[in-house]
Amino acid sequence: MALLSLVCEEPMHAYRMQQLIKERHKDDVVNVAQRNSVYQTIDRLLRDGLIAVRETTRQENRPERTVYEPTELGRQTLRQWMRQMLSTPAREFPEFPAALAFLPVLPPEEVTAALRERLTHLEERLAVVDAELTQSRAFLPRLFLVETEYQRAVLQTELDFVRGLVADLEAGRLAWDHLL
Repeated sequence: MALLSLVCEEPMHAYRMQQLIKERHKDDVVNVAQRNSVYQTIDRLLRDGLIAVRETTRQENRPERTVYEPTELGRQTLRQWMRQMLSTPAREFPEFPAALAFLPVLPPEEVTAALRERLTHLEERLAVVDAELTQSRAFLPRLFLVETEYQRAVLQTELDFVRGLVADLEAGRLAWDHLL
């Protein structure tokens, strides 16, 4: 979806797509850490007829660059994907709720220590997101910040939940005999 969205903005080559995702901080919501994943996705989009090669160019001392553009099917598919993703909650399986489901594997003191460490990471991440939002609001319309606002809300909610869980553990309101 991310790559198809970018080529719908304007025709571009793979490196530019990856660059824009990082520049716009979309790598917080789209995994493009490895360039190979971008090329694999492009291959899939080409195979499915959602994008097409516009041109291939070569500048001095630079590798060949293939510029991609959307097909009409690609534009229609992108709109369909967006409607689906916005309207229907997906069944996702993040790690943290899975770990919560098996708390008795560790003794309560280890869980408390691990959750305190998580609190530190969450607080640091929230500070980064707040700084990004403050900086970005100076030059970007809110339309381009809504996913960051969502991330902030999720982070804040998780932070509040983990703080409450730690408080319950420390007060003895949540206790168990560990399994291992």
